[in-house]
Amino acid sequence: MSVTTRDIEDLVDAGRLTDAAHELAQMAPQEAASVLDGLDTRRGTIAFRLLPKDDAVAVFDDMSSNTQARLVETLGTSEVAEAFDNLDPDDRAELLDELPATVAKRLVRNLSDAERESTAVVLGYGRNSVGRRMSPEFVHVYGDDSVEVALTRVIARGHDAETIYTIPVVDHERRLLGVVSLRDLLLSDPAAPVEDHRRTPVYSLATAAAEVAARRCVDLSLPAMPVVDSEDRLVGMLTLDDAADVVAAARDEDAARAGAHEMLKTPYLQSSVFTITRARVVWLFVLAVSAILTVNVLEVFEGTLEQKVALALFIPLLTGIGGNTGSQAATTVTRALAMDEVRARDVARVAAKEARVGVTMGAALGLVGFAVASIAYDTEIGVVIGTTIVSICVVAATVGGIMPLVAKTIRVDPAVFSTPFISTFCDATGLLIYFTIAKTVLGI
Repeated sequence: MSVTTRDIEDLVDAGRLTDAAHELAQMAPQEAASVLDGLDTRRGTIAFRLLPKDDAVAVFDDMSSNTQARLVETLGTSEVAEAFDNLDPDDRAELLDELPATVAKRLVRNLSDAERESTAVVLGYGRNSVGRRMSPEFVHVYGDDSVEVALTRVIARGHDAETIYTIPVVDHERRLLGVVSLRDLLLSDPAAPVEDHRRTPVYSLATAAAEVAARRCVDLSLPAMPVVDSEDRLVGMLTLDDAADVVAAARDEDAARAGAHEMLKTPYLQSSVFTITRARVVWLFVLAVSAILTVNVLEVFEGTLEQKVALALFIPLLTGIGGNTGSQAATTVTRALAMDEVRARDVARVAAKEARVGVTMGAALGLVGFAVASIAYDTEIGVVIGTTIVSICVVAATVGGIMPLVAKTIRVDPAVFSTPFISTFCDATGLLIYFTIAKTVLGI
């Protein structure tokens, strides 16, 4: 039976530290790191101190950057100096982003010159760029090397590299020429030139968005992706595990924002009431604005409702269809943006496609709405409901599809911008369309 975070928490609270240390020592570093990620700062600090020195370094490496930062601030830089030095440069840069500037400077000051230099390379790129998530510690070979020379180079320098399974091939000015797999080198004639085994690389610019590069790496199942600067010189490698972490973090963030809140950086029970409130309240303000606009629209058409009370019964149905249609379109296009399948300049093509999708969906739903409303009330009400559904689907799908592109153009996160806008727009606009059609068809 596996030991859980709650088990370690109970042992620490009961003062059974020897038992807690024994349980932690039986875990793989990844398991222990996951357990410590779930503990609050006090218990996590105690549990970390129970780990043997060598295990502590490995466990620290596998913790989330937020947990690492809490431990650094609680324990002090001297107690985590070795663990910090053991981190890969990209993981080290992520941790430094979480720390106060004075603490970060003390940690960096204690690094060796080589580690400080490699960390500086990563920190030199934007926080959301692939350069910030790459490893500058890699081994490369030259195109005019023989396989034997290349393997000798890999053996000599590979222990410092984060990955050696995909090896970049460069010229003598470090410009990327291609990649070669370690398997090909091991199974080839030692006298053959590396050039014979070189493949066209899938690579990324260091300044490109980390999420875009990471999704490409994961979708193509690349063990590692070379990262180059603006002059095609090799500057690092994005490994598959780092790419998977980027994609998972982006997915969690988008899921949180789709649910109208920001993602919590700490486990729920460790998050303060203020932190949870701050993560939710901004979105509630946005939704409140949407509700106010909806009320204003209802007030404008109050007389219409008084003459045909049955119209009020369909309001939740129509606003729900509009909101869901817009959100579906926004989610699809946001995903396409992340995969680099569409760009901001494709706004007209996206709008045209989503409009056609809206017509198709609206026709199917509208027929059902027409039939149900006609049977329950009368044909005129059926015509109003059916026509409104078609119109709302077209408008919501079109607007939902172009909003991520607009967000991209003005340099705003599409997930942040699209969700509240669509909620506000579809509710208010959907009611305007509904009552306009109702007044026209019913003559009221």
